Amino acid sequence: MSTGVIIVLIVIVVAVVAAVIARLVMARGAGGGQSLKRRFGPEYDRALARHDGDSQAAERELEERVQRHGSLREQPLEPAALDRYTVRWTAIQEQFVDSPRDAVVEADRLLGEVAGARGFPAGDRYEEQLSALSVHHAHHVNGYRRVHLAAHPNGAGADRADTEELRESLVEARALFDALTTSARDDRAQLRKADRDGGEEAAETTRTDSSRGRSHAPWALNRRHVKGS
Repeated sequence: MSTGVIIVLIVIVVAVVAAVIARLVMARGAGGGQSLKRRFGPEYDRALARHDGDSQAAERELEERVQRHGSLREQPLEPAALDRYTVRWTAIQEQFVDSPRDAVVEADRLLGEVAGARGFPAGDRYEEQLSALSVHHAHHVNGYRRVHLAAHPNGAGADRADTEELRESLVEARALFDALTTSARDDRAQLRKADRDGGEEAAETTRTDSSRGRSHAPWALNRRHVKGS
């Protein structure tokens, strides 16, 4: 086989490999975009608008959020803390009747506090906290954004939100509050169920061992002691 033929064959192989790689990259990019759309929902559209329709730039931003915050695990709330937060939100809704702006300011403060208690970045790091919340509560986070902007106006006309706009922002923010506190209640229910199941299993183990004359402290009880230590 002549050198010229070999060169032609090499060029053809390289071209074919390059075409295959390009197709794989395009397919992977399209799949990633669809996955991000499903995960972020309205946040995907906001990122896209922020980058003037540049989907690659928007998706890079969202992927960076997932890398930074995707492994975050929400912490359970103590029952007393959950009750306090619920009472405070009810008071905010009542306060809105007489003082809408003050109610929105308090809602902003409370959402930051609850999110921090659930394991998100602290409320004094609002941008980072919002970024983390958008990864785990993408469909509800915009209400927090709206009340924060209303509570901290920083531009011409920004402080002229009327009562109806404030009301809408508070209603939308309630969705995030519910998401944070409802998942906390679910966590508590799962823990209670695990304790009940563990207690029943431990009781059965104790009865069995007692019948053999060698009763000992159940594993579930030891586990609770460790968790509480």
